[in-house]
Amino acid sequence: MDDYCLVDCGFHDQLEALATLRQTCQISYRTATGEIVEVQDQIVDVYAANQADFLKLKDGTEIRLDLLVSVNGNPTRFA
Repeated sequence: MDDYCLVDCGFHDQLEALATLRQTCQISYRTATGEIVEVQDQIVDVYAANQADFLKLKDGTEIRLDLLVSVNGNPTRFA
């Protein structure tokens, strides 16, 4: 996988707040092949692993933060 691109701290904080509130979110992200996927699910965790940050959805899907396109219509911001 490509080198990780750090997301903006404010955007990261928003993801953590959504996880705390356990609200269903509209999430768009790119797969490893570049396909854009849109889902509605709850963010249950935001964590760091393998020198990257990830979010975990209620359905078990794990998404590297730099592959996010948008969350609730807010585009991903990078540091």
